[in-house]
Amino acid sequence: MFDKILIANRGEIALRILRACKELGIETVAVHSTADADAMHVRLADESVCIGPPPAKDSYLNIPALLAACEITGADAVHPGYGFLSENARFAEILADHRLHFIGPKAEHIRLMGDKIEAKKTAKRLGIPVVPGSDGGIGPDDDAMAIAKAIGFPVLVKAAAGGGGRGMKIVKTPDDLMMAISTAGNEARAAFGDASVYLEKYLQKPRHIEIQVLGDGRGGAIHLGERDCSLQRRHQKVWEEGPSPILTAAARNKIGETVARAMREIKYLGVGTVEFLYEDGKFYFIEMNTRIQVEHPVTEMITDIDLVLEQIRIAAGGDLPATQKEVVVNGHAIECRINAENPVTFRPSPGKIVRFHPPGGLGVRIDSAVYQGYVIPPYYDSLVGKLIVHGKTRAECLMRLRRALDEMVVDGVETTLPLFRALVRESGIIDGDYHIHWLEQYLASGDMTGT
Repeated sequence: MFDKILIANRGEIALRILRACKELGIETVAVHSTADADAMHVRLADESVCIGPPPAKDSYLNIPALLAACEITGADAVHPGYGFLSENARFAEILADHRLHFIGPKAEHIRLMGDKIEAKKTAKRLGIPVVPGSDGGIGPDDDAMAIAKAIGFPVLVKAAAGGGGRGMKIVKTPDDLMMAISTAGNEARAAFGDASVYLEKYLQKPRHIEIQVLGDGRGGAIHLGERDCSLQRRHQKVWEEGPSPILTAAARNKIGETVARAMREIKYLGVGTVEFLYEDGKFYFIEMNTRIQVEHPVTEMITDIDLVLEQIRIAAGGDLPATQKEVVVNGHAIECRINAENPVTFRPSPGKIVRFHPPGGLGVRIDSAVYQGYVIPPYYDSLVGKLIVHGKTRAECLMRLRRALDEMVVDGVETTLPLFRALVRESGIIDGDYHIHWLEQYLASGDMTGT
């Protein structure tokens, strides 16, 4: 086991990693920018190191500063959390060169899955169902129009190196295709330094279903069921739940085993999430995230497996925590991502939290690094915290969530709490009858007033 772990992140995920380390008896090093000097994980860590000014490129993305922090504290492993350097294969290789452990997948798998085109080719090779589309990037010699017509309009133009909805364009008619390819390529070049784009079939009203996997790096892998992350705005998840209200146990087991078998074949190490669009009873691979996900608590609540703790244990050479037969999905869990944003416009609202009262009671969990008097800085994401609720059934879970949302108080900044209070009372949500475009259509309708 590791002696000392450096947490190369901030906010709630840094605190989450710290808690797992403490339960394993591992010493912790918190790194922070000058803007995060008063952060909760900094206060609770055994040691802390300031690694630079507020901009992420000068602090949390500053690899030399992180290496220096490892050297001066004697840390023997680094946990990257999510975001920042968590899916940076070069960072994983640099750590290995300095005889430091990267708590995450092998660099080759991070690199492979970070390229959307190669990831799709790999998925296809491994027997994972994929969305109909171009075989690879659209080059100057390719007949993009012929490919698009073969797929069938509408089509989606996607950046090969993209994420978060950037470098992505919906094309409804042939007349718009070439302009969309050009625009998406320019966006991708500006955001990711890579203008490569590819074409995919645009599904009308799919669900976003993701399968949580855990691999030991030696050919063993299990899946831990699915999460339904279909409530999104601008391709960013807002509400996640597990199990999905629309999947049968047979469908879950079939796609889960398909994914687990693929992970065994490539000898995947640690946690990962394979994401799909699901429509008319069919799964279509989108991408794989080679890291812990923001929404991992949903899986933890329904399987009773501590994903972050297991991530650390497996990185240190440990075995999988259970066989596939031993993994049992118990009850239902829902997570709401509560952000310091206007609930209607989603305009960020950084500032000082003057009152903070988290909800409690049976089956209620809050993953948050904020506290009364904490100032949310304007430099990073605006996450206040994640409210995760568990119940024996989905109906019980929804009632418990309604109660917990009404109980929660965050004053001093605007938050998205009013949105969730409205959503939990919507018939489409109560019935589980929604899709990836549902939330944006709901917001556009004006039913949500923010009051």
